[in-house]
Amino acid sequence: MVSNDRNAVRLIRGVRKLRKVVVMGVGMTRLDQHFDKGIKELYEEAVLKALDDSGNPTVDHLYVSNAYADLVCDQADLGSLLLDYCGAGCSPITQIGGACGAGGCAISEGFKAVSSGQSDVVLIAGVEKVSDVVTKEATSISSLCEDQEYEASYGLTMAGINAMAARSYMQKYSATREQLALFAVQMHKNAVKNPYAYLPFEVTTDKVIESFPVADPLTFLDSSPLCDGSAAVVIGSVDSARKFTDCLVEMAGVAQSSDSVAVHERDSLLTMKSTVEAAKKAYEIAKVKPSDIDICEIHDAYTITGFIGLEDLSLVERGKAGIAIEEGTIAKDGKIPTNLSGGLKARGNPIGATGVYQIAEVTLQLRGEAEGTQVDSAEIGLTHNISGFGSTAVVGILRRLK
Repeated sequence: MVSNDRNAVRLIRGVRKLRKVVVMGVGMTRLDQHFDKGIKELYEEAVLKALDDSGNPTVDHLYVSNAYADLVCDQADLGSLLLDYCGAGCSPITQIGGACGAGGCAISEGFKAVSSGQSDVVLIAGVEKVSDVVTKEATSISSLCEDQEYEASYGLTMAGINAMAARSYMQKYSATREQLALFAVQMHKNAVKNPYAYLPFEVTTDKVIESFPVADPLTFLDSSPLCDGSAAVVIGSVDSARKFTDCLVEMAGVAQSSDSVAVHERDSLLTMKSTVEAAKKAYEIAKVKPSDIDICEIHDAYTITGFIGLEDLSLVERGKAGIAIEEGTIAKDGKIPTNLSGGLKARGNPIGATGVYQIAEVTLQLRGEAEGTQVDSAEIGLTHNISGFGSTAVVGILRRLK
C-alpha cells in the first residue's frame, strides 16, 4: 500500500536526501562547583558564547538537555524557565532528558531537525547544577538511571555495576589493575592543559589504586566527579551558516541506539550493544571507518567505561584496551588521541550536559582552536555519550570542512 501512496513516496525520498549539517559556534563554562551561580546563569553564559561564536544568527528552535533539575533545583519546566531568563520570547524550546546521555540525545534531535529541513538553525545547550546536594544524595540521584525495582532497590549502584564489569574484564582478558589506573592517569594529564577542566592536576597509578575504595576494584580516582556546567552549540544548514560565519565543522553523522536498562538482562557486561549499534550507524552515515578517526571524546564515567567504549567503537581491538593505553595509543601524540579535554574522568561530569561538551571540544580541535590541548592536523573526530551503563548511546562523527 505504501508504494501506491504518492505522499509516502515523497516522504521516503525526502528522508534519503538529508541536508548537510554544520556546527556554527560553540560555548562552554568552566566545570566546577559553582556555588555563586545558579542553573540559569550557567545556561546563559554558554548560550551567549555559542551565539557570539556563530555570528548571532536567528535560531529556529532550541533544545536543552538536563538530567536532574527537577530533583536538585526544583525546576520541572526548565526549558521555559531558561527561555524567559535569556529573553528569547516565544521561541520554541524542547527539553531533553535521559540521565547522563541527555546531551547526546539533544544533539541527535537537533541534527535531525536541521538535516530534515525542519529547521535552518538550531541551538542545543546542556546544563547541570548538582553541587547544592550532598554526596549521599548525589550518589542516590545518579542511580536513577538504573532499574529501580530490580537493581537499585537492592543496593546496586552505578559504581557497583562498573565494578562488576571491571572485575569481569580483568578476569577474561588478563588485564591488570595498573592498566585501569593508567587510563585515569592519562585523563588527568590531559586535563592539566584544559582551561575548562574541573580536576586539572596529574596523578600516578599508585595514587589512583590507593585512593579510597568506591566498589572493588574501583576507587575514587577511577570515578568521574559530578559537577556544574553548561555547554552550547549552534548548528545549521550549510547555506544558512555561510551567511554568518566561515568557520564551520560538518556534523557528518549522528546515530542513537538503546539497550536494556537492567544489566541483568544483558548478555555481557563487557560490551554495550547500544554503543556498537550507534557507532555502526554513525560510521555508515558519515561514510568513514574507525581507522579514519583522528581524535575522539568518549564517555568515561569510570575507567572501565572508557575501556569498553574504546572497544565498542572499534577504535582498539576487543580485550586490548589496557595494552593500547600502555603503548600510548590514546595519548595526545598517539594513534587515537582520546579525551584530550580530560574526559568525564578529569574534565568533569556535568551529567546532562556531557554530550554537548563533547561536541564543543571536538569542534574546537577540528577548528584548530583547542587552547592548551590542540593536536596537529585532525580532520575527523568522534563523540560518544551514553546514559547509565549504556542503556542509550549517541555517537557523532564530525569532519573539518576544507
